[in-house]
Amino acid sequence: MAIKAPKAPAKTTKKSASAGKPKFSKETYIKWYKDMLLIRKFEEKAGQLYIQQKFGGFCHLYIGQEAVVVGTASACRPTDKHMTAYRDHAHPMALGIDPRVLMAELYGRTTGCSKGKGGSMHFFDKEKNFMGGHGIVGAQIAMGAGVAFAEKYKGTENVAFVSMGDGAVRQGALHETFNMAMLWKLPVIFIIENNGYAMGTSVERTTNVVDLSKIGLSYEMPSKAVDGMSPESVHEAIEEACERARRGDGPTLLDIRTYRYKGHSMSDPQKYRTKEELAEWMAVDPIEHCLRVIEENKWLKAKEIEAISEWVKKEVEDSVEFAENSPYPEAKELYEDVYKEPNYPYIKEY
Repeated sequence: MAIKAPKAPAKTTKKSASAGKPKFSKETYIKWYKDMLLIRKFEEKAGQLYIQQKFGGFCHLYIGQEAVVVGTASACRPTDKHMTAYRDHAHPMALGIDPRVLMAELYGRTTGCSKGKGGSMHFFDKEKNFMGGHGIVGAQIAMGAGVAFAEKYKGTENVAFVSMGDGAVRQGALHETFNMAMLWKLPVIFIIENNGYAMGTSVERTTNVVDLSKIGLSYEMPSKAVDGMSPESVHEAIEEACERARRGDGPTLLDIRTYRYKGHSMSDPQKYRTKEELAEWMAVDPIEHCLRVIEENKWLKAKEIEAISEWVKKEVEDSVEFAENSPYPEAKELYEDVYKEPNYPYIKEY
């Protein structure tokens, strides 16, 4: 069987980018551009530092997929809950978490978002409602539905966002979770960050249902495919799914089709894809798209765009300096944060 390469969406040309009024405000496009550029440069620096052996463990970069997280962040509420898999550096940054504490976590320092105990794959931030990156493939799917159940039980209007890769879709827990989520109408949005490859295995080699948006249909779960290289498309899809969840109509499955410009992890030689395929997807880089919209609408002058680049550069440099000047955990901390005293304020008394 011939294996088909993931197909990139049509490139946004200068003509189409400037045709008509932009879908979103000047402020939104500028924020998307700043956030995506910060994520991109943070990840590039993380890759360099990993090669220099500044930190160890696994390291999975989000380069190329930035539109997925910024489009999600702009469409949700600060009180919503988020969790993802181990490619988790970008999600907390899109939610506004200081890159300094994220870099410190990579370095295994006490000032990190998980006190230096989680590393690259286990970022957490309670204050920003980032419920973590999870190293077990697909584990976050069922846990995310549990978070959604808790929000419904407490009577909030909060939504739980559960991000996963196309490889995690093969886990059996997904089907059990989908069934319960629909049965109980849980306020959860399942996001497949579909970059076409489960590690190095293409979607076509793992299933005959290559349109992953169809997976939710047997549970009568509203499902759709989304252009993951477009923050506009992601925002609109998330906004629609949030409205459904908040009014009590239950979950949505979004097959957000994106692409990673780097390997699955830092040890990936990427022999399973061609240079031509990579170039096709790089032609629809979401950062370049947002910059093009900003320039064509004359929202920023050249010196203001340069100032953003300088700000991003300094943020990344400061995050490295902060991490390298932060202390390592003491040996006694091996025994801390292992157990938590139970606190169940929402359990009803009968």
